[in-house]
Amino acid sequence: MELRQLRHFLAVAEDQHFTRAAERLMVSQSGLSASIRALERELQTPLFVRTTRRVTLTEAGRALLVEAERVLDRVRAAHEAVAAVQGVLRGTLALGTEQCIAGVPVARLLAGFRRRHPDVEIRLRQAGSGALADEVTAGRLDLAFAVRTGTDPEQLRALALSSEPMTVLCHAEHPLAAAGAAVTPEDLGGEVFVDFHPDWGPRRITDAAFAAAGVPRTVALEVNDVHGLLDLLDENLGIAVVPHHFRHKRPSLTALPLKGTGGAAYETVALLPPPEATSPAARALITLLETGGA
Repeated sequence: MELRQLRHFLAVAEDQHFTRAAERLMVSQSGLSASIRALERELQTPLFVRTTRRVTLTEAGRALLVEAERVLDRVRAAHEAVAAVQGVLRGTLALGTEQCIAGVPVARLLAGFRRRHPDVEIRLRQAGSGALADEVTAGRLDLAFAVRTGTDPEQLRALALSSEPMTVLCHAEHPLAAAGAAVTPEDLGGEVFVDFHPDWGPRRITDAAFAAAGVPRTVALEVNDVHGLLDLLDENLGIAVVPHHFRHKRPSLTALPLKGTGGAAYETVALLPPPEATSPAARALITLLETGGA
């Protein structure tokens, strides 16, 4: 089995099409097909189900996909490590982040990184903290800026970045706004909630806080972006429990302190693999963040 064959296999799996994969790899379609057939002969099993329109992975192909990604990631890391020893940082920085993460000026940080390391290709993925932790664990991301939820994989390192309380946001005409007082989960038991998908850090923190308080709550309006959540609140369609810094994003909304949650806090962290598996590019980005060089 050759690295070239694994790269060919991965391209076909990603594009689900031999012609498109061949064009991306800049090889002939016949050569790509021959490479895949040779790999299938060696493994003694079909890797793809081929139709006239697309190709899909077999069960064996799905198993190989996981290992192929891991092998190629380690090869890439090896090349980058050697380049770093030689004083040249190149390769790829694969970064994940939640939306509107606190404590990290992501765009400015990446701009500063690019100025210092122009030979490094930057790839950015936005997702919920749970998915980001899984991606770092699997080696598909070099690091991620996420929310500490207490369920992060044990093999990851979590570098603390910031911490803030959770806050209740509601429309100015909502009865809670008129009272203007701090609230507890018990006070909110009958409210209609707007919240993020369960994979997001703020949602996980809020779910855990209400569960610990023994207060059931139903999320009637579920979104996957911050501004969508704020728009729903602006129309007085519900209330939300969000990180404290969200209150600055929509001054028309009323922010109320949340108490009685046992100190539940929104903590942002940089999730990294063990030191020996951390890429030079990831180390450079963290150094830049810690020194304020963005």
